[in-house]
Amino acid sequence: MTPEEIRDRLAESLGIELEWQEGAKGTGDAFAVVPAAQWKQACFLARDSEDLAFDFLRSFCGTDRPEEEKIELVAHLFSYQKRHAFVLKTKLDRANPEADTVSGVWPAANWYERECYDLLGVNFLGHEDLRRIMLPDDWQGHPLRKDYKDPPDYRGIPTQRPKDGASE
Repeated sequence: MTPEEIRDRLAESLGIELEWQEGAKGTGDAFAVVPAAQWKQACFLARDSEDLAFDFLRSFCGTDRPEEEKIELVAHLFSYQKRHAFVLKTKLDRANPEADTVSGVWPAANWYERECYDLLGVNFLGHEDLRRIMLPDDWQGHPLRKDYKDPPDYRGIPTQRPKDGASE
């Protein structure tokens, strides 16, 4: 199926019109944006629909979009059976980013969601083990937020390198 056919199939099954971005030549894949309230439903549909059969979560990440006051979740999907790929996104309120977990759809999402929780502060509702994965439990803030400021130290250990390679 073409990306447009996949988009149309998802939109029809969800009963909504999806935001759509064409993939410009050489600049990336086309993608559809699903409302956050239908994120999990869209993911189950993408996996379970016989004509879509997205059985592989190729990658999953989050992007901070402070100019829009959003955090965007991006799932790159692939179907080994149908040999097609698709990019599915949702946008969350940056002030309170919450989305239903999709770890029950694709088990690999468990680790990806923990990374988004740790580095962007996204709360995945229903996640079975939502805790930091890269940073210490008492770390303050979310380093992939564009307004994040590195603390000068963590428990007395410097968090920044000296400028110009000079030692202190």
